Amino acid sequence: MRTLHIMDTTIRDAHQSLWATRMEIGDMLPILPKMDQVGYWAIEAWGGATFDTSLRFLDENPWERLRAIKKHCPKTPLSMLIRGQNLVGYHHYSQEIVDRFVKAAHRNGIDVFRTFDALNDIRNVKDCAQAIKEVDAHFEGAISYTMSPVHTLDSFIEYGQKLKDLGADSICIKDMAGMLTPYRTERMVKAFREQIGLPVHVHCHYVGGMAPANYIKAAEAGAAIVDTATAPLAFGNSQPAVEMVVAALKESGYDTGLDLDLLFEIAQYWEGVRKRGNYKRGVSSLIHMQVYSHQVPGGMMSNLVSQLEIQKASDRLPDVMEEIAKVRAEVGYPPLVTPLSQIVGTQAVFNVITGKRWSIISTEMKDYIAGYYGKAPGPVDKEIVKKVLGDTKPLDADTPPSSLVTTTYDEVAAEAGDLARSEEDVLMWALFPNEARTYLSKHRTSEKTSFLMEEESSNTKEDQNVDINQIKELIRVVEESGVGEVTVEEAGTKITVRAPGQFGVPMQATEAVATAESVPVPKKAAVADASDRPGTWVPITAPMVGTFYSAPGPDKPNYVQVGDEVVAGQPLCIVEAMKLFNEIPAEQMGTIREVCVENQMPVEYGTVLFYLEPTIG
Repeated sequence: MRTLHIMDTTIRDAHQSLWATRMEIGDMLPILPKMDQVGYWAIEAWGGATFDTSLRFLDENPWERLRAIKKHCPKTPLSMLIRGQNLVGYHHYSQEIVDRFVKAAHRNGIDVFRTFDALNDIRNVKDCAQAIKEVDAHFEGAISYTMSPVHTLDSFIEYGQKLKDLGADSICIKDMAGMLTPYRTERMVKAFREQIGLPVHVHCHYVGGMAPANYIKAAEAGAAIVDTATAPLAFGNSQPAVEMVVAALKESGYDTGLDLDLLFEIAQYWEGVRKRGNYKRGVSSLIHMQVYSHQVPGGMMSNLVSQLEIQKASDRLPDVMEEIAKVRAEVGYPPLVTPLSQIVGTQAVFNVITGKRWSIISTEMKDYIAGYYGKAPGPVDKEIVKKVLGDTKPLDADTPPSSLVTTTYDEVAAEAGDLARSEEDVLMWALFPNEARTYLSKHRTSEKTSFLMEEESSNTKEDQNVDINQIKELIRVVEESGVGEVTVEEAGTKITVRAPGQFGVPMQATEAVATAESVPVPKKAAVADASDRPGTWVPITAPMVGTFYSAPGPDKPNYVQVGDEVVAGQPLCIVEAMKLFNEIPAEQMGTIREVCVENQMPVEYGTVLFYLEPTIG
């Protein structure tokens, strides 16, 4: 009898795939001790999109989040998804930053590093692999599985051997789009077992519904590990349900040995979280079943739907899915996994929404076409290369993209200044400078007030504009319930109550501690009134919902200012959307007469960004 091991993805990939990575740490902590008892091979707890969404949307420090999860899961190894040279970001980082990040992640609780490159370019994995081996952690080399005229079983085996040569401890077949079929899975697992000889880990998204059958055939073919999620966060874009897989393998030669009663107890908790958050279940629809055509992975699908809703273009989803296949073929059939899934998907969205194919091109797409992400699996359409790069030559095929990134840790630390008080803070800044600056600035300057149980708390109510009795009640709830943190907002103030040992509250504290801070009200771009301007002025509007940036980076000059003469196609600004930086070009020659939006302001679809007076002649 050979046990099939299970890795749980509930608190990483599952909620990334179904809930757009919006689960808060407070939802996780109460149930983690139970999950720690299950006997999972590992719990995937970090990496992927959890790092930046913690900063962008949840106001949580991803490092503190990892430490809290580790504390609540002392027995079970923690796994993370790491994007090779991209780490948890969307472009390459220097060898020093990669080395420090991997070592910090291990120091803070990561035991297993599932390491992949979106293009299966081994050059983008080397630095990461070296750092993982140096800390003696588990290096799981992952193969981004996809189907195209240039992806074959032989090509995957060849890449697997390269991962083994780097010191991989196991090989993961990463089926991010749910395109594997049972007999294809069987062939791949057998081939990897026979030709590579490392333990095989199969990762399938449910999507079209074949994943459970894939796992059974994988087990029969000799796979060692498969990925599942708790039932309330399974199916659809997520992984198969652990309860289903455990029950299916009972009394077989691959019995997992996991306790179904304990698993259902855990599932009941997560069902409560799902209902409280009004989160949708994982359900496979017709468009999911068409994955064998469009090849859109689960995490990409949920975020794509979310972004189209933001753009008020949900009805265009079928058009976008069709466009994704076209764009993917034009740019050399990259596997649709982060960051290439975002880059290709965003291009398809812009092509559909604007009605002008390749009229808006993200900085990241330009970098990909130029070879800065690695070698494209197949040939890139020459007309697209010409349109995107113009006279710029792509990177020489013999030059590793990572060799062009020379940013040092000391340079980042100097930029962060006093806001960064630890190596983790500096690394957070290196990966996401805008988000880290916002987060650290807020949490360094926000007023922290301890509310004790005595009435002598004096002016708390008047100063903080909240009810002291409500604070006492929150403290009681935290102390008696075992919940790590409770947050409420009232009268313009956010009140957070944290239990001892949670997020900076010392373990030796005798009671919960409350902190208060003002809730900032984000500015919004004013609506420009065209009637106040000459009739010759032409408005240039935001083609998407996002954030306006007037310059390509901090401390860099603006793209354009009032009075500047511009030519057609010249970048005027950046609108950040869908985690990508999208240059907005001028459509005609003219003079910038007005800049209507301030730097870093949120903009809606159709917001006027500039007024341009066209050149006559």
